[in-house]
Amino acid sequence: MRYRNLGGTGIEVSVQCLGAMMFGAVGNADHDDSVRIIHAALDQGINFVDTADMYSTGESEEIVGKALLGRRDDVVLASKFHFALSEGPNHGGNSRRHIINAVEDSLRRLQTDWIDLYQVHRPDHTTDIEETLSALTDLVQQGKIRAFGCSSFPAEQIVEAHVVSERRGLHRFRTEQPPYSLLARGIETALLPTARRYNMGVLTWSPLASGFLSGKIRKGQPIDLSKGRAAITPFRFDPSIPSNEVKFDVLEQLVEVAEGIGCTLPELALAFVVAHPAVTSVIIGPRTMEQLEGALKGASLVLDDATLDRIDEIVPPGTNVYPPDGVWKPQSLVDVNQRRRPVADRSAA
Repeated sequence: MRYRNLGGTGIEVSVQCLGAMMFGAVGNADHDDSVRIIHAALDQGINFVDTADMYSTGESEEIVGKALLGRRDDVVLASKFHFALSEGPNHGGNSRRHIINAVEDSLRRLQTDWIDLYQVHRPDHTTDIEETLSALTDLVQQGKIRAFGCSSFPAEQIVEAHVVSERRGLHRFRTEQPPYSLLARGIETALLPTARRYNMGVLTWSPLASGFLSGKIRKGQPIDLSKGRAAITPFRFDPSIPSNEVKFDVLEQLVEVAEGIGCTLPELALAFVVAHPAVTSVIIGPRTMEQLEGALKGASLVLDDATLDRIDEIVPPGTNVYPPDGVWKPQSLVDVNQRRRPVADRSAA
């Protein structure tokens, strides 16, 4: 396993990062089996583990905490906050109040005194970015976290955050965690160049496009929408939905590319992501030992220029075959009042 510097922090992380989203009720509910998977990943050289407080409502962090007992010093541990784990005001978001409560809860579940990388899971339009950065800076100074980053932030908000950090003398975002895959290359246009400009580490999620690039989905073959990822989000896989047709067509072309170089489709997908110069680490999210072994098997695959050129022909750089799911949407699109003037002020004359 190779290692890369995490956004100029001096922290060396494995190019494959073990994502823990599938450990817990939403994936593998067997704690002992999940711990075995984590240990197997560490034994194979992965030293980077990413979780979040909202994964199975804290259960994922609890499993990771169990797995890292006795091995904590050898692991770069990342977690995230933002989403509310219970009902009521002030139980979510990016306010100082929520951050202070969330980090203490995560530290308790993870059974550790510090988190190496604490990430803002999504933007929060109700909280000034200075408020968030100030609280995170205090946590660094207190030793409860070593560095902090963001997840699914658009390029313009990353720039704003860096400007605020510089002007206010605050610590800055060291990393960004965006979705990136063979089918979702939109971040190549602005986000990845922005991350490079600010020397940020980039750890990408959903390299298999939520399972669409797992190799188990093929055009013209029956799909069981009652199992696995397809049961959770059937709209991503249902071939009867017109918007999915292009995904299936592109999928078949990518399968040909993989077969042409003697690898599997998942191996092609993972190798593609880590070939980008802005990407530090790709998050793999296995639910089973078999899935972990499959990801590790393709870790040494190197894509040559001819293969990358062919991929560019199938999915042009900077384009999305489908909009990545689960990404934050700006208020300029969500709030209709930000897109429409009052009726009396809508005419040109």
